[in-house]
Amino acid sequence: MIVPHQRLLVWTALIGLPCSVLAGMAPSAKGLCLGMVGGFVSLALLDAVLGSRRLARIEVRLPKTSRMTRSRQGLLEVEIRNLTKQSLHLRIGVPLPSAFEIEQDRIETLLPKGQEFSRVAWPCHPLERGQFLLESCRLERDSPCGFWCHRQSQSQHCEIRVYPNLLSERRHLASIFLNKGLLGLHPLRQVGQGKEFEKLREYVPGDSFDDIHWKATAKRGRPITKEFQIEKTQEVYVVLDASRLSARPCRSAEDTDTILDRYIASALLLGLVAERQGDLFGLLTFGDRVNRFVRAKSGKTHFDSCRDALYTLQARPISPDFDEVCTFIRLRLRRRALVVFLTHLEDPVLTESFVRNMNLISRQHLVLVNMLHPAGAAPLFQGDPVQKLDHLYEHLAGHFQWQNLRELEKLLDRHGVRFHLLKNDLMCLELVQQYINVKRRQIL
Repeated sequence: MIVPHQRLLVWTALIGLPCSVLAGMAPSAKGLCLGMVGGFVSLALLDAVLGSRRLARIEVRLPKTSRMTRSRQGLLEVEIRNLTKQSLHLRIGVPLPSAFEIEQDRIETLLPKGQEFSRVAWPCHPLERGQFLLESCRLERDSPCGFWCHRQSQSQHCEIRVYPNLLSERRHLASIFLNKGLLGLHPLRQVGQGKEFEKLREYVPGDSFDDIHWKATAKRGRPITKEFQIEKTQEVYVVLDASRLSARPCRSAEDTDTILDRYIASALLLGLVAERQGDLFGLLTFGDRVNRFVRAKSGKTHFDSCRDALYTLQARPISPDFDEVCTFIRLRLRRRALVVFLTHLEDPVLTESFVRNMNLISRQHLVLVNMLHPAGAAPLFQGDPVQKLDHLYEHLAGHFQWQNLRELEKLLDRHGVRFHLLKNDLMCLELVQQYINVKRRQIL
């Protein structure tokens, strides 16, 4: 594609306008004026022909996968291959999606002489997490005389992965990752009788009959006792609700995240803390069905797998199916585990279904249920005095909502399920504190 440069327009005005005026005022100079205009037109056409092949031996390659973090400055590496190995000016443009904020729509670079490969970093600022595909890249170069701009589009296949931003949440947990503060993930002395089999040994007077291994006793002809140890490695699963209620924005003036964004960041940071404690961490996301399931493991590779499973997760306009997800948990999680639900229980119909299923899985697993504290849900006569009649009705509605949540907490407590309301600003910190309390008390 060829487009006129600003220089061509300027020279056309500088040559065409005086020649036209001179030919009109002096008819004898008409031939000279036509010759000048014709020469300029021929030069411009020759310049267009010579510049048509200036991009034929230039290739641009974008990386197959580029990883960035939401709300943080990122760089997209662009590799340029110059087969001519000549020094030349080049303008590059990448059609980034609207979810990216860029300072300039193109980059001008000077390719060095005698060098075939060059690299250019394209600064961009991703505003949303998710997966984005780039299918083309645009090149532009001036013709030899600078009258034309030759443009070319080259097909690309670049995947940009924008991960959740955990930096702000990790600041609240700095004391945990530094092994300091009141939360202190220091090694705790394990007390009580363990449940994990370690070895067999000879019977010692005073051993409980429940600990005798009867098959080994019959085989060896003398009493053999089973010896147990404390379970040092336990499984922690976070169950995320990606239904319609998770698409709501967090009620904060300076916060543009959705509830699901906060759930994802909290889940990933809980996974980091669990790994630091030596536990196994897993994920399960659901809406009207189970979407993704990551078996509990540990290690950096496993954390990357969990992050890859969550960075593209988006809330859908559907209602959650608690029957489906609880059936899945009962069938797939055979070993006793800590199951942390991040969901919404404001709908009475959904709440009834959730409580009915908690009666089944709480017998095998330790279940913690968490939801974001609804705005305005507070006891009556708490906070600032009421100034208007409309505010009185708002406070009354908030009191009824708070009362329903209190009754739900008592109902779940009968089944051994702990229910918590998380604050928006301290969601991750409170979630980690729940996990640490479970470890300290050895409830699991």
